[in-house]
Amino acid sequence: MSVVIVIPARFLSSRYPGKPLVELRGAGGAARSLIRRSWDAAMAVSGVDRVIVATDDDRIADHAAGFGAEVAMTSTACRNGTERCAEVLGQLPVPPEMIVNLQGDAPLTPAWFVEDLIAGLRATPAAEVATPVLNCSGAMRADLIADRAAGRVGGTTAVFGVNRQALYFSKEVIPYVGHEVAPESPSPVFHHVGVYAYRPDALTAYAAWPEGTLERLEGLEQLRFLEHGRPVLCVEVEARDREFWELNNPADVARIEQMMQRMGLA
Repeated sequence: MSVVIVIPARFLSSRYPGKPLVELRGAGGAARSLIRRSWDAAMAVSGVDRVIVATDDDRIADHAAGFGAEVAMTSTACRNGTERCAEVLGQLPVPPEMIVNLQGDAPLTPAWFVEDLIAGLRATPAAEVATPVLNCSGAMRADLIADRAAGRVGGTTAVFGVNRQALYFSKEVIPYVGHEVAPESPSPVFHHVGVYAYRPDALTAYAAWPEGTLERLEGLEQLRFLEHGRPVLCVEVEARDREFWELNNPADVARIEQMMQRMGLA
């Protein structure tokens, strides 16, 4: 029952070129690259057999190997992290029980987010793909709305049914809420945490499908599963007083560093 975490990382990000090598300063003042901090987050997850950085760029590969990461070189033709994970799966001599895609721009991902995700997929035999969702406080919802109002593409939101199967993911803040939400109160909005757990067959099938229309419009790779009628299980995770944000834009560097300062993360 093996689990492999893959951290996809590419240098030529359209919104933030060179993002994996950007340095983030923690609470103690130490600077570590984004990819190193994402690898640290993956290494903290229990019950995982391997952690692999997957890239098509020698600069990232050399840097990752320098801090001790296992590296897999993948094609420049990969359009997203899920396709990159599928290439890594093809390189493994024995398919694992599941592949976890911990995207390289999520250094604040707590270990229990991934552990709960793995447990959620294991507990739902009919599910082929699972992803975490985090209930937004009024303050987090306001931050997401502020990003969109400023023209920044920030976090992704998710809506799902009573069976926890995803109905849609969007970079807009959905669902629409026609009233104010107190900063400390829970809101009806769920922040999609950019981590995925796939069973091998689902990952192989994904790589064979063409890019979907909604996937292209939203710039969200997981929509390809929905467009091809494959359900995505949403696993709700708890913040436990941890702040969470992904590094999508240059402005997010200061925001994440401030979060690490507040949480005392070195």
